[in-house]
Amino acid sequence: MTIRNTSCKIGGASSALAALVIATGAFMASAQAQEAPSPDAVARVGDTIITEKDLSEAANDFSDELDRVPGPRRRAVLVDVLVDMELLAEAAREKGLDKTPDFDQRLEFLKTRALRNEYVEKEIVNAVTDDEVKAEYDKQISGFKPEEEVHARHILVTTKEEAEEIIKQLDAGKDFAELAKEKSTGPSGPQGGDLGYFPKGRMVPEFDKAVFALEPGEYSKEPVKSEFGWHVIKLEDKRMSSPPPLDDIKEQLRGVLVRQKFNEVMTKLRDDTTIEVYNKANAEPAADGEAGSDEGAAEEGASDEGAAEDGAPSGADAGQNQ
Repeated sequence: MTIRNTSCKIGGASSALAALVIATGAFMASAQAQEAPSPDAVARVGDTIITEKDLSEAANDFSDELDRVPGPRRRAVLVDVLVDMELLAEAAREKGLDKTPDFDQRLEFLKTRALRNEYVEKEIVNAVTDDEVKAEYDKQISGFKPEEEVHARHILVTTKEEAEEIIKQLDAGKDFAELAKEKSTGPSGPQGGDLGYFPKGRMVPEFDKAVFALEPGEYSKEPVKSEFGWHVIKLEDKRMSSPPPLDDIKEQLRGVLVRQKFNEVMTKLRDDTTIEVYNKANAEPAADGEAGSDEGAAEEGASDEGAAEDGAPSGADAGQNQ
């Protein structure tokens, strides 16, 4: 059998990706025998044409694996994989492996899974509109209450004497951020001790009390002791908090709505359908409601609307994250 590609010569297949195809039993069924190549033809395997659509489907199917393949090589790898898949599929057909009851059962399962994914994408994920996202945003921010928050830097050291020496250097005109990069033992040191904005109660009590007593531009004239060491703190800014812009969290909100819609659809389908689960002896009981609970299309990404901005340590981890 001769394999030709009108745009490039097919090199060696990616063994890792090809092995994955074999191990997982993945296959493409959209490539069809044609009399002549279509305009979007990518390769011919015997009498079967592999198209750009096949390539696109494969790219989606193997997206995680392709992340480990250099960008310029991805197309060639995918073409090789699809060619190998068609060759193996044709070899399987010649052996009659597509005529067995086991294969029919497996094919039916794969069709059911594909139909589930199609329904979730078309009727649930794509059914969430921008207007619904905006309405959810308005609902969530309606109860938002502004609170004072500060933007601060700090330098964390081991001893009080080190902190006192740093204060002397600041009094002499040294730059706070540069001293933090040089002296601080905390994770924020390389960023000039920058902690971002945070509200009252986010940091450990000693730090919290000291930072909110400062005015913008001031730094602590005495070292501040906490369980993590000795701090020298500088207040950069004070402001009242505001809700995050819609554009910053719309995908999170969309994920919330997708999950809600998914649960609503599943609840209705289960209520409208007689379902009997037969548990085998010694098998783990099947928990009602588990089916579909791991549906990937019910997107992740929702987070608490009041989440701290990047860079602001939280809760009990405050000192460790500084």
